[in-house]
Amino acid sequence: MANHRTVYTTHGTCSQFIEVELDDDDVIRDVVFIGGCNGNLQGIRQLVIGQKADDVKKRLDGIRCGFKNTSCPDQLCRALEQAQREGA
Repeated sequence: MANHRTVYTTHGTCSQFIEVELDDDDVIRDVVFIGGCNGNLQGIRQLVIGQKADDVKKRLDGIRCGFKNTSCPDQLCRALEQAQREGA
């Protein structure tokens, strides 16, 4: 089983990039946030590793941070979408 990795440039968050690794079954094998709130993002990373990308997107899509229209969890959904497109 081969894994594929993508780097997503975030928009509207403190983190600048999200690096995502999916396997052939779209299971998240790794997530690395560059920038942002380190403790919170480490927690998100630990919670999503081993989960199906579509399941994570259902749970995190649309989450907002304060007055922003997005958040790091929401941007992770965009990164997962990009990774799925690139891995298809």
